[in-house]
Amino acid sequence: MKYLIVGLGNIGPEYAFTRHNAGFMVLDRLAAKEGLNFKLDRLASVTEYKYKGRAITLIKPTTYMNLSGKALQYWMNQLKVPIENVMILVDDLALPLGKLRIKPKGSSAGHNGLKNIELVLGNDIYPRLKIGIGSDFSKGRQIDYVLGKFSEDEMIELLPKLDKAIEMILSFCTAGIGTTMNFLNE
Repeated sequence: MKYLIVGLGNIGPEYAFTRHNAGFMVLDRLAAKEGLNFKLDRLASVTEYKYKGRAITLIKPTTYMNLSGKALQYWMNQLKVPIENVMILVDDLALPLGKLRIKPKGSSAGHNGLKNIELVLGNDIYPRLKIGIGSDFSKGRQIDYVLGKFSEDEMIELLPKLDKAIEMILSFCTAGIGTTMNFLNE
C-alpha cells in the first residue's frame, strides 16, 4: 500500500518555524527521527520510507502555500496514490496551540492552502491532520500571526505534539482514518 503525506508550508528560511509551516515541521521531525533526507524534486521536497509494509512518501510542496494543490495533484498522479491514502498536514487557527485533530473531510475554513487543494481536487473530501496554532492576534493581524515564528515557549509546548502527530500519521497508514480518529484525536 502506498501513502502520500503532504505537509503544508512555505519554502525559504524566512518561513522556517512559522505557524503556517506547522505541516512542514511535522515532516521535518519525522524525517529526522527516521534518518531521512528530503530531496528537491518536481514541485516538492520529497523523501520516502517503508513502515510496517507501507510505502510512505512525504512531500513538502515548493509551490508556496497558495498553490499546494498543484504539488498534491502531481504527486498523487505520479505515485498513483488514491485520495483516501493521502493525508494533508495543515496549521489551524481554530484549534488551541498543539491540539491535533484528524478529519476525513471538511471546509477550508479560509485556509488558502486548503482552498487551493479543494479547487484542484474539485471537492473537500480528503483526509487532513489539523495542527492547532492558536489565535492570539488582534483584529486584522491574522497574516502577521500565521507568518510569525513560534516563540520559544510555544516550541517547547509544541515539540511533544509534533511527535504525537507522527504517531497519528503512522496510525493512519496502518490502522486507517477511523481507528486513528477514535483513539488519537484530542
